[in-house]
Amino acid sequence: MNASRTLMPDLIVLQSFEAAARHGNFTKAAAELSLTQSAVSRQIKLLEDQLGVALFERIRKRVVLTAAGHQLQPEVRQLLQQAEHMMLRARAASAGKVLTVATLPTFGSRWLMPRLPDFMDRNPGVIVDVASRSQPFDLTAESFDLAIHYGQPIWAHASCTYLCSEMIYPVASPALIGRAGLAEVGDIIGQPLLHLATRPKLWSEWCQRNGLSDEVAYRGSRFDQFSMIIEGALAGMGVALLPKYLIEGELASGTLRLLDDAPMPTDNSYYVVLPDGKRNSTWGQLFQEWLLTQVAGGLS
Repeated sequence: MNASRTLMPDLIVLQSFEAAARHGNFTKAAAELSLTQSAVSRQIKLLEDQLGVALFERIRKRVVLTAAGHQLQPEVRQLLQQAEHMMLRARAASAGKVLTVATLPTFGSRWLMPRLPDFMDRNPGVIVDVASRSQPFDLTAESFDLAIHYGQPIWAHASCTYLCSEMIYPVASPALIGRAGLAEVGDIIGQPLLHLATRPKLWSEWCQRNGLSDEVAYRGSRFDQFSMIIEGALAGMGVALLPKYLIEGELASGTLRLLDDAPMPTDNSYYVVLPDGKRNSTWGQLFQEWLLTQVAGGLS
């Protein structure tokens, strides 16, 4: 589809708008962009004429975004960031092949990153660009070579390859264990429980699996990332349900301890996702094969 040139945004104009919106001042925006204040004003006027709406209103010595300006600001910021990332990837590609990977934040930082040097040693010259994503996104629009996904094997315009299942265990800090006198599995449910907001039923399922009442299974603090729950458990805030692969270092050092050796499987699994347009990508295939070797024994 050919877009009308009259609707194509000028990045210089958008930069002027973003800087002026951020500073609330045309003069400061001009200084940041090495332009004159009148040049920024002209570019803002050009954008307003192109859109047919006012983006700023003057209040005393400041310029303030209108409702239309507020609506436009996050989209302009995202577009400028995408343009910058595109140029950075293009410059990096001149030094070798760039492999772009999207992964869940805690999985990426705690499991993938310690193992990534092995992949790079096996594939000299590759440049790996890893980004964290905790919510669904358009894999093709963001130009990723592949994604590591937790859930069901469903992704629009992409194929999912099973990577591994997941097992979780109740864990706590030695200080909490000593303070609460946690001697049996049944003692756990009387302690503060740490919850993952995106998996709110985990503690209820664990209680049912262990023949315990889930009456208090939904009480306790909630966090939207496993990394926060790990820190909460280390600080003695409560008992957490965590997979071993995220706390390998803490278990080895003894700063976190398992309260039950019997794991509970979760309903979902991990998958490698390849966009349809890159299904035959050599580097994507190599990375997928490497991932499969890394989890050959499963994730516990």
